[in-house]
Amino acid sequence: MGLDNPLHIAFLVVVLLLVFGARRLPEIGRSLGSGMREFKQSISGETPQQQQQPTLSPGSEQQPVPERVPVAREPSEKPPGA
Repeated sequence: MGLDNPLHIAFLVVVLLLVFGARRLPEIGRSLGSGMREFKQSISGETPQQQQQPTLSPGSEQQPVPERVPVAREPSEKPPGA
């Protein structure tokens, strides 16, 4: 009577679609995944900063990408080249 039969799993998915609707299922899955992730972090004692730091191999150094900041101009200034 377990979920080892694929027909049982398909029936369960159809019932979930009818009960919750196709729009709510991704939200339910996302919240369930984040809850499981938080539970795992609380059990292992890791903080999100420790877990999300990528480890780089010695030969692959990433260069920081400079950000472009728009410069505010006075309304009386003419654009360059005009």
